[in-house]
Amino acid sequence: MLDTNFITSLQYQLTQPLPGTAAQIKMATGTRTKFPAIPANAKEACVLCLLYLKNEEWHIVLTQRVSTNKKDRHSGQMSFPGGKYESFDGTYENGALRETEEEIGIAAKDITILGKMTPLYIPVSNFHVFPFVGVIDFVPNFTPEVQEVKEIVETPVSLLLEESTRQITDLTIQGYTIKEVPYFNVFGKVVWGATAMMLSEFLEIVKEVMVAID
Repeated sequence: MLDTNFITSLQYQLTQPLPGTAAQIKMATGTRTKFPAIPANAKEACVLCLLYLKNEEWHIVLTQRVSTNKKDRHSGQMSFPGGKYESFDGTYENGALRETEEEIGIAAKDITILGKMTPLYIPVSNFHVFPFVGVIDFVPNFTPEVQEVKEIVETPVSLLLEESTRQITDLTIQGYTIKEVPYFNVFGKVVWGATAMMLSEFLEIVKEVMVAID
């Protein structure tokens, strides 16, 4: 599978200048129309946009976080597999692989990293997130970490590329209402915030790949 035109072209495209903040900001809330400076005390996290072929269609993995952890500022939200970078990881890439294995049960050794996307700072949780794109050459059998992952959502890339999937809503988070939040409607689930912003860049890269291989 790794020799397919799509994967080869995607890997190449990830070495080129990235769409970056211009793509991320398309799915930012009104409070994120400007990108703040990253404070010196920012924590670091790594996430993985994991691709695989299922029913002859490319999918990525999204997870819904458990909502019982009161210390998690993103509890209950949709996200990529990933988590906090630890010094023993050595690299952000290793951190993304380790967290993915822990959260959804896909062994790091089975994942091929294709490249990295643009890092994104999340003010509400003070995390600087480093996103990667990876691929596996089999249909996965997920084993979610029940203390962190409520649900795994297998998401066709084609669905995310549909214009109708991008919608706007008002969200109430911890008693505070955020107006006109852009989000991806994935099987009725709201994918918004930092995940939507990183996903927006990924989809811009995919569009470039599709043009290249057309």
